[in-house]
Amino acid sequence: MKRFFSSLSPTARGICCILLSALGFALMNVFVKLAGDLPSVQKAFFRNVVAAVVAGWMLWRSKLPTRYWQRPNLPLLILRASLGTAGLLCNYYAVDHLILSDASIINKLTPFFVIIFSALFLRERADHIQKLGVAAAFCGCLFIVHPSLDFSAVFPSIIGLLGACFSGAAYTCVRGLTQRGEPGAAIVLFFSLFSCLAVLPWIAFHYVPMTLEQLGILILAGCAASVGQFGVTAAYGFAPAKEISVFDYSQVLFSAVLGFFIFDQLPDGWSLVGYVIIIGTAVLLFRHNLRQTGTAQ
Repeated sequence: MKRFFSSLSPTARGICCILLSALGFALMNVFVKLAGDLPSVQKAFFRNVVAAVVAGWMLWRSKLPTRYWQRPNLPLLILRASLGTAGLLCNYYAVDHLILSDASIINKLTPFFVIIFSALFLRERADHIQKLGVAAAFCGCLFIVHPSLDFSAVFPSIIGLLGACFSGAAYTCVRGLTQRGEPGAAIVLFFSLFSCLAVLPWIAFHYVPMTLEQLGILILAGCAASVGQFGVTAAYGFAPAKEISVFDYSQVLFSAVLGFFIFDQLPDGWSLVGYVIIIGTAVLLFRHNLRQTGTAQ
């Protein structure tokens, strides 16, 4: 498997990593919802404790020099961690207050923001086909969300949208950090530790007692989040956002399947139309990117 992965082009490696990341984040949302009526901040804290342990272990195993987090990169690391923490809290709030598929779909606007921010700050220009592909995927998401006029649903949706925006900006920072040679595990560790410290004062004063089952579920959420986080960090290190970010929409499909089997949530006809649009767009963009890199047969 390792030899096969090494034989792939950087873009293909990025796609594989982002698909694995999408599955990890879909599982994370499932575990967050299964944890029950706990504060979103508390769920985020335990998620990041696990991620920090995993990242620290990976850095120790990799035998990298102890002086990662290069000083010139600290401002970008802090910005990435701040944006990522805000995005995480917003996403957890949306997962807690919306059905799983809706929360996942809103969060999947993240790649749309990634391409915008990458164009603005990293000068990674998308061509017309890629721009149309992202727009089509965004329209597919709208088919699935089909926004309601019910006021009670508006606020969680807005929070979810803000989370997607924050996450898109954070992933753009990840791309910039990997281009500067910052190890992926070091980026994840910095983010996880920063997030834990940022919410620790709230935890100290508003901690809600948990059962052993809830604690176990949150540990699983942290493990799944680690898979998602390391996957997306590696993905944007292998390839520019314009070539791979649309494949992050596969989380929509993972969430739909998991939502059906675990929460008995069945997508309606409009949602199925959205899935077809997103999958079709992903396939077309993949072929387009292969032709661009000269690897298409």
